[in-house]
Amino acid sequence: MAIPAQFVFAQVADQNPAALQKIGVDEHYGDILPLDLPLLDEDGRSVRLGESFKPGKPVVLTLFYSDCPMLCSLVLTGLQKAIQGVDFKPGIDYRLVSVSIDPRETSDRSKAGRERFSSAFPEGSPVDAWSFFTATDSSIARLTRAVGFRFFYDDNQKQFAHPAVVFILTPDGRISRYLYGIEFKPNDVRLSLLEASQGGIGNTVDKILLYCYHYDPKAGGYVVMADRIMSIGGAITVVILGFIIGRLWMKDKEHKPSKLSTL
Repeated sequence: MAIPAQFVFAQVADQNPAALQKIGVDEHYGDILPLDLPLLDEDGRSVRLGESFKPGKPVVLTLFYSDCPMLCSLVLTGLQKAIQGVDFKPGIDYRLVSVSIDPRETSDRSKAGRERFSSAFPEGSPVDAWSFFTATDSSIARLTRAVGFRFFYDDNQKQFAHPAVVFILTPDGRISRYLYGIEFKPNDVRLSLLEASQGGIGNTVDKILLYCYHYDPKAGGYVVMADRIMSIGGAITVVILGFIIGRLWMKDKEHKPSKLSTL
């Protein structure tokens, strides 16, 4: 499904209407990413995208470029703030991966990005909790096609025009959720990670919480499902009533004299 332009925060030179048609997001829910995709890490080492995925750990993917005058920094900062409000531990419960869409970028820029955006993590967090990668033109093209990320380079402004979106991926590399904008609610990030983990993270309370919410594209986030809350409330009420009736029955039985005591 293509996301309408009004739902995509994008920087477009001169507000060119024709250029708006070149940027956006085509949602590919359930599709698996090219895990064999070659990338370069912060130390210039060749790695595969699949190395960022571990059993039970969802991945938060962002596409950016370091020379972006505003939008990329806003998205990454918004994500950084949101995950500070999530009690899951980066690098332990999930990972963050950012890949540059500018093939001219070097690993030095990647290292600077990791140091900047990982600075808010608790002391002792894994060094690869948030990884920054560079890539070639062909790798960038494969990855952006896979997630449906449409962008282009504006020669007049010397900038990339692109949408503002965060991708939530399952531990086996499938697209689970798209989160749009430059600010993200911690609850939306938390629920999307729970959803993507397929039970790999969270506890029973988390699973009940996820059952009570669903993602609403019109609202751009997770909203309460009243009917599910009512069904859970009804079940809890039945359990409580059963407990009370059971206790009353036991007390009545304890106070009722037995036949032997009357002999």
